[in-house]
Amino acid sequence: MAENLVRLGQPVILLSAIGADLVGDQIVQQLLAAGVDISSILRSPEWPTGTYLAVVNSNGVLQYALDDMRASAAITPEYLQNHARLFKESSLVFFDANLSPEALRSAVTLARRARIPICADPTSVSLAAKLRPYLSWLYLITPNNAEASVLCERSIEASKRRQALEAAKCLVTKGLKIAIVTLAQFGVCYATSETNGYVPAIRTEIVDPTGAGDALSAAVIFALLNNIPLDDAIRLGVSSASLTMHHRGAVVTDLTLQKLYDQLVI
Repeated sequence: MAENLVRLGQPVILLSAIGADLVGDQIVQQLLAAGVDISSILRSPEWPTGTYLAVVNSNGVLQYALDDMRASAAITPEYLQNHARLFKESSLVFFDANLSPEALRSAVTLARRARIPICADPTSVSLAAKLRPYLSWLYLITPNNAEASVLCERSIEASKRRQALEAAKCLVTKGLKIAIVTLAQFGVCYATSETNGYVPAIRTEIVDPTGAGDALSAAVIFALLNNIPLDDAIRLGVSSASLTMHHRGAVVTDLTLQKLYDQLVI
């Protein structure tokens, strides 16, 4: 998320925890090179840097994945409170559900005190329920169909556009402003209290699906922060996801707004 946003031209300050290890060093170097402000990142001597390992087949379809996110335990309420000033100086805060319940509560509280929009990614089916207590305070949420099923407590199949659209509307009735439900190759459904819609996926040769959801969320957030209408913001998000799936790796390193627009007309 941070790297996608900064490559699109949006200044980003990253609050996170990484291990005092080689992987952590590599992440620091990569983020610095991209232009992310990492001056507030915590280096934990206790836990290794968070790792996500995805195995995909020859068609780019995810087979299974493993992760180790124990370093997230270092993101404590105290750590966030120590950076309360950054919330006050920001235009928006984004977090995912890897945070502990205590850290989630603290992040939401700090953002509400700073009166800035709160955006969240449920991250996975097993973590999505953590966000239920905060739905009425969120500005934007970006679940896939399985995560939306958890949040709305109803079954939503990826191939069923009508179900996804109803799920997006369901989330809006819980108080949040914008709900985006992603359906992989079947596109994206979205809703607000005033409008709703569907954007089909762009036909893409899938090389690596890793990071596509983050790319979509980042492009939408970038667009909204720059006063691009929601319908166009969703289309740019779909464009970003398409570019990422065609790229080997989680982030398109030459990502630009112009590249997103170019992809829309292909």
